[in-house]
Amino acid sequence: MDTSWFSIIPFLVVIPVAIYTKQVLPALFLGLLVGSYLMEPTIIGGIQTLFVYVVQALIDPNNIKIIVFLYAFSGLVGMIKMTGGIRGFVEKAAERIQTRKQALLLTYVSTIGTFAAPTFRFVTIAPIMRALLKKIKMTTAELGFVIETTATPVIVLIPVATAFVGYMVSIIQIATENQGVNVDPYSLFIQSIPFNFFSIVTILLGIYLSFFHHSKKKSDAPTQIDEKTADDNNDDWHDCHPAVANELPIKPMNLLLPLVLVISLTLFLTWWDGSQKGYDFFEAFIKAEVLDAMVIALLITVLVSMAFYLLQRFKLDRLIAGFMEGGNELMSVILLLSVVWGLSSITDDLGFSAFVTAHSGWIPQMFIAPLIFIFGAAVSYFIGSAWGTWGILMPLGISLAIVGDVSLPLVVGAVFASGAFGAFASPLSDDTNTIAKILNLSVIEYAKYKLKPALIAAAITVVLYSVVTFLY
Repeated sequence: MDTSWFSIIPFLVVIPVAIYTKQVLPALFLGLLVGSYLMEPTIIGGIQTLFVYVVQALIDPNNIKIIVFLYAFSGLVGMIKMTGGIRGFVEKAAERIQTRKQALLLTYVSTIGTFAAPTFRFVTIAPIMRALLKKIKMTTAELGFVIETTATPVIVLIPVATAFVGYMVSIIQIATENQGVNVDPYSLFIQSIPFNFFSIVTILLGIYLSFFHHSKKKSDAPTQIDEKTADDNNDDWHDCHPAVANELPIKPMNLLLPLVLVISLTLFLTWWDGSQKGYDFFEAFIKAEVLDAMVIALLITVLVSMAFYLLQRFKLDRLIAGFMEGGNELMSVILLLSVVWGLSSITDDLGFSAFVTAHSGWIPQMFIAPLIFIFGAAVSYFIGSAWGTWGILMPLGISLAIVGDVSLPLVVGAVFASGAFGAFASPLSDDTNTIAKILNLSVIEYAKYKLKPALIAAAITVVLYSVVTFLY
């Protein structure tokens, strides 16, 4: 009797529970628990199996590197906030920006230095735009849309020094190892970037709205909580986020130095590792142990930055507290990762690959990538989490790609694109809620405003996946 169908039961639990509860972590944990009891159907045995799978995931060397990277990166951002780096950047930029064009150019140019994470983008750019809302002559909702197109859609396309890249590479690694595919996960991530069509289309929509579309008047749609209040309070934008609060010092170099250092060191150490293995300049970046380079570059940056802050007479205990507070903000993500790792391993041991191989051959090749994107976009919209969507769907996407003989980079790009849709469009996503709070927007009305252009971008994305699959 074929029992491999048991392997889909955890996913049949995870997806509806996540959509119903709007919570990813409990749904994934419940799926892991169900999988554990399928492996060992006794009262104590199921819990023991769950424990074993999570511990095995956590002691994996690459997984430990991911955890160190995520915690240290968020800790560094915590120190930058505490020492006034973000407030300093916002204050200095706001002093120099006088026109709509300057403000929008700053939004795009500043991506070079603030692409670490979406929230990082929002707290450095949105307060500036809020302070200059009258000058830039855009509705608040349009402004939020433009800022968001420079956040997650851009960050998921950047292969170094972001809070996303370690997680994305880890998800690919889990799925390919479980399928027995011998491929470097970072190289596969690089190859998938051009196929993240939703992010690319959304960026282009943002550029169009920024520079080629002009509102004739202020919107009277109910997107603002109180348009007059929002206008009158432009001078009080310091209250919109703790990272730009009045009590913080104004020290833009406390932001710029760590960012320049971590990006430069990451690129240098990546090249150095590859060159030491005998590869030429460009190939060195692909063949290097990129995760190792990123972690080492980040740890050096943390130490140098802390020394830099100490020279400014910031107290060591406050710096450590800022680092710990920042790092602890990502503990929920680290917990999410450990559950995803355990769930992926347990479904593989239950025979997930065999099930997909046996039951998905009827799907036409050209429909695999579009269907993965559509299904993932629906899931990510209802759960509001790109990371949760990637963790759930990547094993399925890799399995279908192998069975259907579809390009792996194409399908991986489709999975990442589907998560980006939810992060951008969902009223439950952190992106939507953070930008709405900073710009004083109604979350639900703002999400409704974004949904139409997001669906247009999604429709274009489906067409592109169909065309590219056909051409391949």
